[in-house]
Amino acid sequence: MSSKKISIGAKPTSNNTPGTADEWVKSRTVSGEVERMKRLTIDVPESLHRAIKAKCAMRGTKIADEVRELLLQKYGNL
Repeated sequence: MSSKKISIGAKPTSNNTPGTADEWVKSRTVSGEVERMKRLTIDVPESLHRAIKAKCAMRGTKIADEVRELLLQKYGNL
């Protein structure tokens, strides 16, 4: 049996990637977005999460977008 040798290149590097997740969140931008975003974490029952996730999947939307819309409806653009 002959052994086939293959060489594997060096690990790719990127110098413009932020070092931590927090730095990435701070540095990301969305086109057209003027106001800085803040993270909000809430706990919901598993059954509610499952129902929200299923509805969003059927609509082709993201949970974050749906929750953002509900919060805007309740509190408006302050």
